[in-house]
Amino acid sequence: MSDMAGEDRRSAVISKPPCPDIGASMLLSALTLLGRNGTRVLALGILVGLALPGLARELKPWLPVAVAMTMVGSMLRLEWAEIARQIRAWPRVVLALAWLMVAAPVLVAVAARLLPLPPGLVTAMVLSAAAPCIMSAPAICLLLGLDGALALVVMVLAHLLAPMTVPPLALGLVGVTLDIGMAELTLRLAGFVLGAAAAAEAIRRLVGRERMRSHAEAVNGFNMLVLVVFAIAIMDGVTDAALADPGLVLVYLAAALVFNAALQAAGWLAFRRTGAPAALAVGFMTGNRNMGLMWAALGAETPIAITLYFAVAQLPMYIFPALQARTYRRWTRGH
Repeated sequence: MSDMAGEDRRSAVISKPPCPDIGASMLLSALTLLGRNGTRVLALGILVGLALPGLARELKPWLPVAVAMTMVGSMLRLEWAEIARQIRAWPRVVLALAWLMVAAPVLVAVAARLLPLPPGLVTAMVLSAAAPCIMSAPAICLLLGLDGALALVVMVLAHLLAPMTVPPLALGLVGVTLDIGMAELTLRLAGFVLGAAAAAEAIRRLVGRERMRSHAEAVNGFNMLVLVVFAIAIMDGVTDAALADPGLVLVYLAAALVFNAALQAAGWLAFRRTGAPAALAVGFMTGNRNMGLMWAALGAETPIAITLYFAVAQLPMYIFPALQARTYRRWTRGH
C-alpha cells in the first residue's frame, strides 16, 4: 500500500506543470546572450535576408512594427534624466543637427562630383546624405557603448527637421524635387515617438526600474531580436538585383561601403573634442541614414539607380557594427 502511495506521489511530481519562473529565466538568459553578441547577430540577419529572399519578402510588412519596437527598447535602456541632460546641453545638439542635416550632404555633393561616378549613383549618395539618421541609431549606439541619449535626441529632432531641410537640399544639390508633407510627417513622427515613450514608461513601471537596470543586456537582446527582423526584411529585392546584374551591384556596394565609412570618420573628426562616446555616436549617425524616408518621398517613380543604391547601402549599416564593436568599447572605456 505504501509503495502505491509513493508511486502516486512520484507521478504527481512528474505531471506537475513547469514553474513559470523557469520559462521567464530561460527567456532572460536567451535575450542576455543575444545582447552580448548583438553585433554578430545583426550581421547574421543581413546574410539570412540575402540567402533567403522569400523570408525577407514575408517579413517586409513587419518593418514599421520592428522600427517602433526598437524605439521602445532604446527608451527602456535610457533614463529620462540622461535625456534631459542632453537637451540642456543644447549647443552640442544644435551643432550635431547642423552637421547631419546641412554640412554632411553638401560635403558629399562636392566630393562625389570630383569622382568619376555615374550620375545616378551621385544623386543617390547625395539624397541619402540629406536624409536623417536611421531610427535604430540609439539602439545600436547603446550596443556599441556610445552616447545613446545623444543619439535619441538628435534622431528625433533630425526627423522633425527633415521636411524643412531635405527638399531644398535635394533640389539645390542634385536637382531632384521631393514632396515631403511637413505637417503630416511631423504629426506622424510625434505620435510615433510619444507612443514609444508611453509604452517604455508603462513597461518600466510594471517591471520596476531597478529590475530594468539589472537586465540591461536582456533589453539589448530584445533590441537585437527586433533589429534582426528589420535586417532580414530590408534585404527584400537585393538578391534578385544581384543575380540580374552582379557587376553593377558590386560597384554600388563598394560605393556604399566607402560612403558609410568615410562619413562616420568625418563625423567623428568633426566632434572628437566632445569625447569618444558622443563623437563616435555622431559619426555613426552621419554614416547611417534613413533612406526609407527618401524612398517614400520619391514615390513609385524612383529611378532604378537610386533604388539599387538605397538597397545595397543597408549592408554596411548592419555589418559595420560587428567590425567596430570591440574597438569602440575600448575607446569609450572609462568615459
